[in-house]
Amino acid sequence: MRRNTSRLLAAAVTAALAATALASTAGPAAAAAAPSAAAASDPFYSYDGTTPLSSLAPGTVLKTRTLTYHVVGLPTPVKAIQLLYRTTDAQGRPSANVTTVVRSLTGDSTRAVSYQSFYDSLNPADSPSRAVAGDLSLGGLIPNAEALFVVPLLAQGYNVVIPDTEGQTADFAAGPEYGTNTLDSIRAATRSEATGMNADTAFGLMGYSGGAIATDWAAALAPSYAPDVNRKLVGFTEGGLLVAPAHNLKYVDGSLAWSGVIPMAIIGVSRSFGIDLKPYLSDYGLTVYRELEQGSIIDAIGHYPGLTWKKMAKPQYADPNSVPAFLSAVNRVNLGSAPTPTVPGYIAQGNGGVLEGTFNNPAGIGTGDGVMVAGDVRALARQYCATGNPAIKYQQYDLLSHVGATVPWAPQALGWLNDRFAGRTAPSDCGHIPAGNSLAPEQPAPTS
Repeated sequence: MRRNTSRLLAAAVTAALAATALASTAGPAAAAAAPSAAAASDPFYSYDGTTPLSSLAPGTVLKTRTLTYHVVGLPTPVKAIQLLYRTTDAQGRPSANVTTVVRSLTGDSTRAVSYQSFYDSLNPADSPSRAVAGDLSLGGLIPNAEALFVVPLLAQGYNVVIPDTEGQTADFAAGPEYGTNTLDSIRAATRSEATGMNADTAFGLMGYSGGAIATDWAAALAPSYAPDVNRKLVGFTEGGLLVAPAHNLKYVDGSLAWSGVIPMAIIGVSRSFGIDLKPYLSDYGLTVYRELEQGSIIDAIGHYPGLTWKKMAKPQYADPNSVPAFLSAVNRVNLGSAPTPTVPGYIAQGNGGVLEGTFNNPAGIGTGDGVMVAGDVRALARQYCATGNPAIKYQQYDLLSHVGATVPWAPQALGWLNDRFAGRTAPSDCGHIPAGNSLAPEQPAPTS
């Protein structure tokens, strides 16, 4: 059973990422569809209570509904519980968000996996909860494909919790918000009578790529933001992790496929932290900005081959570190400056980015899987080991790219989680992880 489930999980990750690649052959104008009418008007997503959100504790359940789990708009026999809950956004403000819970097929209330999606979108209509509810969007192909993750996890007897990690305004790449949305989703899931879980339910965190951002930030913030959740975490497992976004922008600069992440990051940073970066953009940069403002990673991958920061920016801002607001924001989402998780972790990372058209090897940054920087991930794992967490397993796949690395990671991640729930001692690679990059905050560009 375990071997078959692991194979299914590996196939699920690959299928979901493959859906991204295949869908990206559509033009950005066609792909960046507006939210569906049903999604835009669904009253479930709006908090309409009389008590101000600021007066409610994070994780408070605001609304509950049970519906049929949909895949690409088609109903399945599986039932899902969706919760609107109080959480905190990237600017520290109270907000409302949605999470989806699928109960264990065995009725076991003692263990659950919080699965963080890599839906990576600037459009709220692409969120996992919308896909589960039956809404269709091109960007929503990713969470629809990721529905396959639910099968192997349920087959192992887990409850599965799937938060909309980016919140209701699709704050792409806002790591701290991903973390609080995830932690408060767990709080809500264990406080709702409808889910069958409670304060004693043990949780594991799992995510790849954009889901890894949420997974790591949740593990890092849990001891301070949600110590009640931290006490019930058995560990976190992730692959293809974004650590220092400023490094990633330099790594993908001019790449064949992943360069579209540059404008997505500009838009995401602007939206998440309430800053306006459009005055720094060239006419071409503004055109790309408008094309992707409601787009997803499907709209970005492969649609802007050779795109660079310099092409996006006005000449005087050719160095991104010359834009103070952007510099401040990317430093706020640098995991190197975040706390160290106190629970065991399994971190995996590919390093064969040339297979996905990223040939860069910038000084001090090096290579990666095509979009994520391997040296940054190594440095973070080493930092965790050096700052009090010896239960860190690190694995690097030198010949695999971002998509390819999912194949070995997925079954190994599931096996690693199974061992944590079984109470087995977590493995450690501390002392054996190769050196990585400096994760120090970015500094302003020198003035001439």
